[in-house]
Amino acid sequence: MSSAAVPAPDPAAGGPRPSYETDRGQPCPELFEAWLGDAGLDLISDDATAGQPVGHVEGTRAFRDVLGRFASGVTVVTAVHDGVPVGLTCQSFSSVSLDPPLVLFVPSRTSRAWPLIRETGSFCVNLLASDQAWVSNTMASKGADKFAEVEWRPSSRTGSPVLAGTLGHVDCTIEAVHETGDHDVVIGRVLTLAGEAPGDPLVFYRGRYRTTG
Repeated sequence: MSSAAVPAPDPAAGGPRPSYETDRGQPCPELFEAWLGDAGLDLISDDATAGQPVGHVEGTRAFRDVLGRFASGVTVVTAVHDGVPVGLTCQSFSSVSLDPPLVLFVPSRTSRAWPLIRETGSFCVNLLASDQAWVSNTMASKGADKFAEVEWRPSSRTGSPVLAGTLGHVDCTIEAVHETGDHDVVIGRVLTLAGEAPGDPLVFYRGRYRTTG
């Protein structure tokens, strides 16, 4: 995996280019609610991390620090609620089963979009490409219209937004929701899925966007 942070999009390339500090490698705080680590904290050293009790303030820092060392892809989970597209950025996405085909994602209970997605009974997971840090930031923001500058089309089965330029998408119905601590574990049954544009993935590691190219 490349050690360099993903650079900001080139404004000369055209297309919507929201200006975010996060596009230069420093993710916005709301992303941390989706388990993207915590670069905003003064991360303690490996020596200080060892033996920290879970639940203690320093233990919480250690928890986020250590788990922030697990590199993962970045997704946007979408749905259409009462005719309006909704979405959230989520790092915690995984396959669960091949037969039947199941996946999971883990939204924070403080998310504004998740209750709306839950009400629809379905969702689409969009796998972000390396040049889509701005999409991740947009969908993690608290803006009123996250889709104003994001091109999308409805998925073939649920009608959930499939974002333009992603590496692929997975269209699902909600199979089960398990309450776990301050997050929900959402199990989705896959209805259809497809690879989209070829390219490198957007990766998140230790508080920075990165990629594998």
